[in-house]
Amino acid sequence: MGKKEQNVSKEKQRVEGVLNLLRKQQPLTVKQEKFSNNACIERFLKAKGDNVKKATKQLRNCLAWRDSLAIDHLIADEFSVELAEGAAYVSGHDDESRPVVIFRIKQDYQKLHSQKLFTRLLVFTLEVAIQTMVKGVEQFVILFDASFFRSASAFMNMLLPALKIITDYYPGRLHKAFVVDPPSLFTYLWKGVKAFVDLAPLTMTVSSLDFDESLEFNDFSAYPRTPSLRFNPSSTPTKIGSCSSSRFAFTVSHTFDSIKPWSLTLTDTSSTKVGPTTLLGPAISPLNARSYSFASPIARTPRGSIGAVKKGFFPSTPLPRKTQELDPSSKNHPRTMKPSFFQSPAMFFKKDCHVSKAEKFRELFVPLLKFYRRPYDEMTYRAKMRPPLGGLVSIVSPHIKRHHISLSQRF
Repeated sequence: MGKKEQNVSKEKQRVEGVLNLLRKQQPLTVKQEKFSNNACIERFLKAKGDNVKKATKQLRNCLAWRDSLAIDHLIADEFSVELAEGAAYVSGHDDESRPVVIFRIKQDYQKLHSQKLFTRLLVFTLEVAIQTMVKGVEQFVILFDASFFRSASAFMNMLLPALKIITDYYPGRLHKAFVVDPPSLFTYLWKGVKAFVDLAPLTMTVSSLDFDESLEFNDFSAYPRTPSLRFNPSSTPTKIGSCSSSRFAFTVSHTFDSIKPWSLTLTDTSSTKVGPTTLLGPAISPLNARSYSFASPIARTPRGSIGAVKKGFFPSTPLPRKTQELDPSSKNHPRTMKPSFFQSPAMFFKKDCHVSKAEKFRELFVPLLKFYRRPYDEMTYRAKMRPPLGGLVSIVSPHIKRHHISLSQRF
């Protein structure tokens, strides 16, 4: 208990130190004081390694940035087109009550709109997500739907500024970020850029095509396991005998021979044979009959002459004969590693515990797949907004009591 109390007291001293430095530089407004609460300052301190001066500088820049964008005056009526299309919205909350934010911005959006408008839309959506957080939750999850982008560089121009804003002005808020269905060249660009992105460890790339449709409804019975395609002799009827026609004869051996269980032979079973010829052509005799077997040439040879077939089956340039035969005892055989009892314990768990990054990203994305595939509803999203973000309707409606007015009272 003593160490915990000391840690709590040190955290309080750091928080008070940040507040004192902020007030010395410039007096804070009422809205700035409300924004700079203890939880906010602790997030900035954690992002800067508990450095009071660095946290104070970043918090001061954040307050100035919020004033320049007039974030306190953001309302939903400013983004009516984006809300109607579902370009950015809060889809719901995950199992840990973290809000799940989805960005489905098209590639032409940045061409038709300025970067400032995109920044305001990003900030508005994040502020709505923060408003929907329950007590004890401070982080959100972001899903970037890149399926509308054909150019990897265009999507990168949208992703990097968004992550930069979250890093500088929303430290400690991002839990995970998933890039869903990016363009093919995005992975190569991301490998060269992620070393300079602070939130790169929290950003993952997944493909929605890797998941079944039934995962959305948690119904795995709709996709039964595929049966094995191996031949099972007990499940199929077996017929032993021969089948012949006027030109061919198909014979199945009475003994189960795994090497050559059947053979196709040219024979003549026609009754219209006259002399050495038939109506279809010359008669087929055992001398010109030919067998087309499904077995390999090696399998058709006797067991004792396999080596002879191997030499002559594949024609090649003859090699020069060896003039000197080496003594078998003088040959240097490669040394084979014998299994040792004294091995590292990690060798027993290496195959089982090795999981690739792609598989790990898929496992983390499975609980969020239902939010990604859930249809967008504008009214449901607007119901999550609180004043003043909800627009003029949400601001006016709580303060006005509407009564039914008859026609006689109106005129």
